[in-house]
Amino acid sequence: MLHLIGIIISFFLSIILFTKKGKSQADVILAVWLFFIGFHLYVFYIYSSGQYIKFPYFLGFEIPLPLIHGPFLYLYTKSLTSQSTKKALWIIHFLPLIIAIGLLYRFFLLSFDKKIEVYIHAGAGFEGFMKWMYLATLLSGVLYVILSLTLLKKYSAYISNQFSDLERINLNWLRYLILGIGLIWISVFFANDISTFTLLDLFILFIGYFGIKQIGVFTNSNLTNQPIIETVNEEIIPTITEKIKYQSSNADETLLLKIHQDLKILMQNEKLYKDPELTLDELAQKLNVNPNILSQVINSIENKNFFDYINEQRIAEFIKISVLKENQNFTILSLAFEVGFNSKTSFNRNFKKITGQTPTMYLKEQKYS
Repeated sequence: MLHLIGIIISFFLSIILFTKKGKSQADVILAVWLFFIGFHLYVFYIYSSGQYIKFPYFLGFEIPLPLIHGPFLYLYTKSLTSQSTKKALWIIHFLPLIIAIGLLYRFFLLSFDKKIEVYIHAGAGFEGFMKWMYLATLLSGVLYVILSLTLLKKYSAYISNQFSDLERINLNWLRYLILGIGLIWISVFFANDISTFTLLDLFILFIGYFGIKQIGVFTNSNLTNQPIIETVNEEIIPTITEKIKYQSSNADETLLLKIHQDLKILMQNEKLYKDPELTLDELAQKLNVNPNILSQVINSIENKNFFDYINEQRIAEFIKISVLKENQNFTILSLAFEVGFNSKTSFNRNFKKITGQTPTMYLKEQKYS
């Protein structure tokens, strides 16, 4: 029953994505992937239920299909994290699948009766190929999960060096997706096919439940201000049209110290951190320096990324203004908004990360000290 539910939901979600208005490249990749997941579950259901004797038409198709999931996971991750790849190169990731299908040509040329006989005798005549497939499947699964996690890690580091607010850049969906696939591949090592495909069914249920709750996956992200991942492209990162004073991406220590001093003066005088959506490029434009050099300054001298640097400035300003008598009638949240935070969650998380205390605990200590 669970397999049937997984099959139906896979095809249903695939149709939703294919018919989604304004779908992105990532949506198309996920739609095709879900279709193949549904097909994979279907052919496994026919085999596991013994119905392949009555319906032998798809026998053999399920054997190379595990090699398709790793590449789709990787390409989906790459597309969502704006690390574009030429479509012409996509075929490289599916070469193992194509090779496996080619090696199965002898089986596909057999009559239905002969195919059924091979299945009844647990792959008799294809034992060597099945061992190769098992190893290739494990290698593909582990490799692509690692590659996808690496892409996600790099992207997380990148956005932390670009934006001062990450609330609208939600990586949880992608993180859960990769970890879910990773769990399924682990089951390939230690469990039987029934357990693995049961996990795949549960994974599909998770995709359906969490994906529908996660605005921007199966819904039109242009109808909301909370997309799954806010794409880092020309629409978000402002184009710097002014003449750049320092163009080199590598700067000597004297230059870095000079830029750092200018940065401190600028932040002290103009308090740019009060802009909730301040980006590295905007700050670099104010300083008239190359964004790469500014990032180098913050990383090397401040020993933190742009996100942490700006939020430390905000927390310091909050602590400064929260003890002023004229601000005693204001709520904690209103003061948090005043210094540049745009959500209670973000403020509380950053405040505790920097001070080790919640804002309420900190202010109570200040009141009685």
